[in-house]
This record gives sequence, C-alpha cells and structure tokens, in this order.
Amino acid sequence: MILEALGSAVLGLVLAWTAVTRLSHRLPVRTLVFATGIAGALFGDFVTRSALGPGSFLASLLGAAIISAASLSLLLRPAGRLRRRSAPA
Repeated sequence: MILEALGSAVLGLVLAWTAVTRLSHRLPVRTLVFATGIAGALFGDFVTRSALGPGSFLASLLGAAIISAASLSLLLRPAGRLRRRSAPA
C-alpha cells in the first residue's frame, strides 16, 4: 500500500513536471502546480482503491493519472486575451 501511494505521488510529480515544461506560460506558480499534481494523484489513487479494492495496482495508477491530469487542467489559464464585448445600451 505504501509503494502504491509512493508510485502515485511520483506519477503525479511526473505529470506536473511535464505540464510545467510544456505549458509554463499558461500555469500559475510551479510549487502550486507540483502540489496539485501530487495531491491529485494521491486522491485518484485513494478513490480508485476505495472503488476497486486492494490488488488492482495498475488500475489504481490509471485512476491516479486521470485525476491528477484533471486537477492540473483546472489550473490552466486562457491562451490569449479575453475579448469582452460591451452590450449596447
């Protein structure tokens, strides 16, 4: 169980590092991105393990990767400036 959690945390760290290197201009501070990636992976591992039970190591890692990527995607900012149109009076 500890190795599963450690593997999920490393997977979240790798996903966060990949996001920082490829999308650094659209993400907030690096420490927040790394913390979100690790926390998302640990939460995903917890949810998957709770749903499937013990003994499903690869499924838990897959759940950790999915939740970590989803939580990292919530940090993305828009690429360009937002254009706001004023409503006619």
